[in-house]
Amino acid sequence: MTDTSNTRPAGSEAQEPPRSRLHLLMRYIPLIAPVLLWTVPCWVLLYGGQHWPLPVTSAGTALFVLGLVGMPLAMVRGHGRHQQDWAAVVGGILLGTGWVLFTWSVLLGVLLRIALTVAGVGEGQDRARIVTWAVLGVTAALLSWGHAEARRVPRVRRLDVELPRLGAGLDGLRVALITDTHYGPLDRARWSARVCEMVNTLEADLVCHTGDIADGTAERRRAQAAPLGTVRATRARVYVTGNHEYYSEAQGWVDLMDELDWEPLRNRHLLLERGGDTLVVAGVDDVTAESSGLAGHRAHLAGALDGADPDLPVLLLAHQPKFVDRAAAGGVDLQLSGHTHGGQIWPFHHLVRIDQPAVAGLSRHGDRTLLYTSRGTGFWGPPFRVFAPSEITLLVLRSPRPSTSS
Repeated sequence: MTDTSNTRPAGSEAQEPPRSRLHLLMRYIPLIAPVLLWTVPCWVLLYGGQHWPLPVTSAGTALFVLGLVGMPLAMVRGHGRHQQDWAAVVGGILLGTGWVLFTWSVLLGVLLRIALTVAGVGEGQDRARIVTWAVLGVTAALLSWGHAEARRVPRVRRLDVELPRLGAGLDGLRVALITDTHYGPLDRARWSARVCEMVNTLEADLVCHTGDIADGTAERRRAQAAPLGTVRATRARVYVTGNHEYYSEAQGWVDLMDELDWEPLRNRHLLLERGGDTLVVAGVDDVTAESSGLAGHRAHLAGALDGADPDLPVLLLAHQPKFVDRAAAGGVDLQLSGHTHGGQIWPFHHLVRIDQPAVAGLSRHGDRTLLYTSRGTGFWGPPFRVFAPSEITLLVLRSPRPSTSS
């Protein structure tokens, strides 16, 4: 790998378009969500015609009130100024539990009740109680399975990606992608080591981490991040910041990754050469960097590509998929991103789509640009993954096959 880029060039990217009313509405969801997450299941499970004995109704109501009050308080204590790990764990568990309860209270509260009514099963009270037990059973099963999915070493997802401008000498280049490891209040040092061991089995030429390494400062999460130093690549290990780094002293994470012999691609690029052909490997800071107030931190694609031959193919690391609009305008061939977690807990991916152009997998944007969005390697907040499995990705880059003529 050859470093050909400058330091932080002057100039600024085009400003993002004004936020839509829908995006403004999203700002108020944190105020509305706790009420909906806990009051809807409370009504469906306790007051929807079940006629439970008073002690059951009272105890159940008390639990829902505890969730309604405790969840936001724990999230603020865990992720706010105090950063108390125990509170972050409690808040995450309550958030995940509330979301799954809400989802299946709505689905089964409507669909199952209709099905039971059509089938003529029982009276109103019987049907209401069947719905309650079904919601509780499904919720318990999904949370148990989702917790196991979140804590396991991710499966490897392999795919070939053809880049029309990729030279034949680079055909078969192996690119491993991890992202959104989110080392945090639950100590996952052993999990981290096992993830790195799995990455090493892929024998990748290039290993990429597209941000959100952890929740907390580099000093605080150093033990969990340290196994990243054991990752092997035949050419280079490269990293870009995610939005969560900017909640936790981002420069400390840049410095730690540099210390672990990863190459922080902060609005700069490297050249990867093989077989007489060259690939530009570029990276940009996360789009939230400029608002962080940290000097020199911002997403600057022109700076990342400064000095690169425009005829060469470009692989770009950018934490958030929505950067792909700028990537497509800049002629990037392939952007690698994370951030979405694939929604993490179904059906949250529908909300993610409001903010991001892709949730998971490979997609095309414009005439040239491909975007690969990883579902992420770890998890954030709720220690659950439901119908959104984590992944370690191996992308094998392919040059166009020469056409054969008869």
